[in-house]
Amino acid sequence: MSDLGAYIDPELCSFCGRTREECGKLVLGAGIAICLECAQNAMALHKTTQTHAAAEPWRDMNVDEVLDLLPKISAVAAQVESRLTAWVNVARSKGASWARVGESLGMTRQSAWERFK
Repeated sequence: MSDLGAYIDPELCSFCGRTREECGKLVLGAGIAICLECAQNAMALHKTTQTHAAAEPWRDMNVDEVLDLLPKISAVAAQVESRLTAWVNVARSKGASWARVGESLGMTRQSAWERFK
């Protein structure tokens, strides 16, 4: 079974893509992590009626700003995939069959086995 370190000790905030060293503590969720600044931004959004700026930041970005974000988004995707694999390994270590893992993820037993073996 693979190391659960990818879940236990995340490297990036799933929302801003900053490293743990850049933003400090991260709060863990099911396959994601959030830093204090992003959590505060989310709370501020819930206290306002303005949704455009926070919900669709790309509207005000130029192409270079969008392209600068792509590596961060890719890194977050890789981190989520790593955590998903760790959670699958936990399920398997607790006796879940590949069929049950596949069913929970909406895929076949064979697809689950090929993706997470």
